[in-house]
Amino acid sequence: MSEAPAGVAMTLDSLRELARAKLRAAGLAGDHADAVAETMVSGERDGCASHGIYRLLVADRSIRAGVVVPDAVPQVSEPKAGLVRVDGGGGFAQLAFERGMPLLVEKARANGIAALALNHVVHFAALWPEVEMLAEQGLVALAFTPSHAWVAPAGGTKPVFGTNPIAFGWPRPGRDPFVFDFATSAVARGEIELHRREGRAVPEDWGYDAEGRGTTDAEAVLNGAMRTFGGHKGSALAAMVELLAGPLIADMTSAESIAADQGRGGSPIGGELILAIDPAGFLGEAVQAHLERAEAMFAAIEGQGARLPSQRRYAARARSLSEGVTIPAGLYADIMAIGE
Repeated sequence: MSEAPAGVAMTLDSLRELARAKLRAAGLAGDHADAVAETMVSGERDGCASHGIYRLLVADRSIRAGVVVPDAVPQVSEPKAGLVRVDGGGGFAQLAFERGMPLLVEKARANGIAALALNHVVHFAALWPEVEMLAEQGLVALAFTPSHAWVAPAGGTKPVFGTNPIAFGWPRPGRDPFVFDFATSAVARGEIELHRREGRAVPEDWGYDAEGRGTTDAEAVLNGAMRTFGGHKGSALAAMVELLAGPLIADMTSAESIAADQGRGGSPIGGELILAIDPAGFLGEAVQAHLERAEAMFAAIEGQGARLPSQRRYAARARSLSEGVTIPAGLYADIMAIGE
């Protein structure tokens, strides 16, 4: 008996075209499909499977559930000199960010610092592509977003927080930016979902079942509560994200987001806050000298064999750009069924 194929090899260009086609087949307008596909391809390209092309299934589910406005037209406004707001109209966040980013960059360079609030958008992806794009423009960037209330606070077992990621980007002239992006939960929810799909147990410190008991069953954690990373420290950071990207920008907390979902099982609904700082705003003509001081710190980290955040992604990116990627056979079959 012949073995089932382990996966389907694809170039990044063919993967991008597949993602765009399947998002359109799912009902997404063309401009949204292009922006959303790019985020998924970026995740797959950089070896982040839980944020890669698997998210096509997540996006399709949200579209079919009526959680996403598939043809939303983002509206850009300027509340203050250093602020940009984009009302995403209920569409995915990618196009809203794309429409707001040029004005954010312009304001950061003019004022030294600027902020972008995305409102009324649907989130399913990591934040690192956004801060990386800003760092490539020479800006220091921070991004925050809540999600659905899936995560228990330290000392509790019932969901209050979302996975509530934080992302940071630092420009490195002539090099890939220094970027990190991590959930304030013990692990990304997509990682638990991949364990469930593959029938694998999860570590017991990832979450609780619906009765508040520790468990290694991925399905039980998905139906119960995830844990924060680092105990009370991750819990405090999760609360900070709720405040910064919820009430501060007049958008939903994670508890409000999951309530608004009404059991449809869609991606989180709400907002995102992005801060952009122009180093030259503080440093003027001395900016290059001080960026070189930062390079000394990076060299001290790498010089002792430690890895900088994002190095693994950049290494995976180099391989993918030359060799393409391999999509697991089961996932590929599920993707091909979208829109059929």
